[in-house]
Amino acid sequence: MLKIEGVYPALITPFTRDDEIDKEGLRRLVEYMVEGGVAGIVPCGTTGESATLSHEEHNRVVDEVVDCSKVPVIAGTGSNNTKEAVEFTKHAADAGADACLLITPYYNKPNVKGLKEHFKWIDDSVEIPLILYNIPSRTGQNVSAGTMVELAAEITNIKGVKEASGDLKQVGAIIRSVAEQGLDFTVVAGDDFLTLPIMSLGGKGVISMTTNVAPWEMTGMVDAMLKGEVEKAREINIRLFSLFEAMFLETNPIPVKRAVEMMGLVAAGDVRLPLGALSKDNEGKLRKVLEGLGMI
Repeated sequence: MLKIEGVYPALITPFTRDDEIDKEGLRRLVEYMVEGGVAGIVPCGTTGESATLSHEEHNRVVDEVVDCSKVPVIAGTGSNNTKEAVEFTKHAADAGADACLLITPYYNKPNVKGLKEHFKWIDDSVEIPLILYNIPSRTGQNVSAGTMVELAAEITNIKGVKEASGDLKQVGAIIRSVAEQGLDFTVVAGDDFLTLPIMSLGGKGVISMTTNVAPWEMTGMVDAMLKGEVEKAREINIRLFSLFEAMFLETNPIPVKRAVEMMGLVAAGDVRLPLGALSKDNEGKLRKVLEGLGMI
């Protein structure tokens, strides 16, 4: 059983200049993440531009990452279409993924009954761990602490949540409640800015966009927290704070893909429409941050 602990990069999807999946670039990036000490890899999430990948591309990215990764893979397989989420999740399980990451259905705004049925359908289709992803800024709907704990208690394969609500009171309530009920359920941060606060409440790590450009630094920070070396973790966090800010100069993953290119890691290619290229002004700001950190 996968131990959900540590740093998991929310992997970008490199494209060629012809807007095709860059298989070799994807494999190089996975290798770089593994060298940086990450606990696992998360392809096909928001940072991986899952919303603009075709079904065939989505499955191909998962296949490639599973094939080349030397660490566990948590495949993004969520959708606002339950049948589509089931198909993606079954494919990932069959491909050899160690777990799947499921975003709350977006746009539909399901009621609690519908939400539970959505995840039960997916749960019935596979036997691998499911990690929920709560990010109301993207989905338009927050999953409350009470509902999250009910899902953890009622659905067999749900083993954790990537929490990106930004509400530390809610995060703390989830961690307290699952502990009181003795549930096998882990909370990890879904926001690089809040990694340390969430871990101080009992979270076990982060699914991180910034790790695409700073795997050693992010793993160093999280490992320090897991060992109780809070001052060391705090120092790394302070050093990285300008990078966290730069990653949100514009909508994710616009800045991180440009940063990966600036650092010469892979020629990541453009983001797909309806996202546009990073503005020249923000590109200058990003370059200044990377230079200041000695990354370029």
